[in-house]
Amino acid sequence: MLVLRSLLFNAAFYLSTLVQMLVLWPYYFSVSRAKAWSVPNNWSRLNSWLLEKICGTRVVFKGVENIPDGPCIIAAKHQSSWDTFVFVPHLKDPVYILKRQLMWIPFFGWYLAKMNMIAIDRASRDEARKQVAEGANAAKRDGRQIVIYPEGTRRAPGDTPAYKQGVAMIYEATGLPVVPIAHNAGLFWPRRKFLRHPGTMTVEFLPPIPPGLKRDDMFKRLISELEARCDALLVEAATAPDAPPLPETALRRLNELGVTLKQ
Repeated sequence: MLVLRSLLFNAAFYLSTLVQMLVLWPYYFSVSRAKAWSVPNNWSRLNSWLLEKICGTRVVFKGVENIPDGPCIIAAKHQSSWDTFVFVPHLKDPVYILKRQLMWIPFFGWYLAKMNMIAIDRASRDEARKQVAEGANAAKRDGRQIVIYPEGTRRAPGDTPAYKQGVAMIYEATGLPVVPIAHNAGLFWPRRKFLRHPGTMTVEFLPPIPPGLKRDDMFKRLISELEARCDALLVEAATAPDAPPLPETALRRLNELGVTLKQ
């Protein structure tokens, strides 16, 4: 049943994405960016609805009140493809920092280009830093939220963290507060797998880290607070009655935390 539900969801996910991109194309590219955001917002909500109805995977959001009204840096844990779009309905005109290759994908890349995302060239570190700094300050002037995944790539739940300095550079360059986002999505929507496990995903917007701290102090605080909350969400999911299958990284981390699971 798990395999069948996962297949059905993935088919519905990709089909609905394609249909919406084709059908809503004229509207999306003829209105302002502010109005065009209704398309990805509804797309994100639809995917969450499909995930719950087909796979039995519910999504719970906490701490939404911690998102500032003005520009800020959104620093999210990155565990699966799911966490690249599920936050969108809770943000206002966000700008994502992403690899430029995504802009080359037909239709999808054009949709991204409409929103003036910060597309970087990872092959050139110096050029990437310049692109990020310029794009982040432009986003600040426009009152936008800057979304970054501080580890740069998806990591399995419980895996050893590997944060990059990019988020600290943006913090120093813009003087904006940082809102960490912790979640346990990788347990239910694993990276590089098509299975979608039932249960309750939790996404939590943590209290903002204020501007004005020393760069290294902010960086250490971000890692500490984000990892501590992700550990708590891992324990919460692993000990729930409907706990999903746990990858080796999660089992190892639970052991490090001294958590004993019922057999």
